[in-house]
Amino acid sequence: MKKILMGLALVAMGLPAHAELVIIVNPKNPAANLTAEQVAQVFLGRSNTFPSGAAATPVDQKEGATVRDEFYTKVVDKNPGQVKAYWAKLMFSGKGQPPRELASSAEVKRAVAADASAIGYIEKSAVDSTVKGVLSVP
Repeated sequence: MKKILMGLALVAMGLPAHAELVIIVNPKNPAANLTAEQVAQVFLGRSNTFPSGAAATPVDQKEGATVRDEFYTKVVDKNPGQVKAYWAKLMFSGKGQPPRELASSAEVKRAVAADASAIGYIEKSAVDSTVKGVLSVP
């Protein structure tokens, strides 16, 4: 029921109910493929490295963005309220800071293209040669 309501809300906003997302890294990053679990660990602050050992710096979409909600639902298995509560708890205890938020997929793509340690997510339609896709999320 929850997925149906989410889909209806997205359609009502004029957005596709199931946009395909792509997890992106800088083209210089040696990672070819990442699992959803590896990506989730980075975005939840539980890991700060890629499998190669290189530093991983997550770049998030702004709170309330449809692409962000889809990412956290599909990859991290948390809804927006759960993500907010998770980070509030970590920040309150001094154990972590959430990823830097950017205003759009275009900004996330620019940030990832400019930083070899960055990892982000954007709509599949926005992927180009300035970034490298390491995981597709239907």
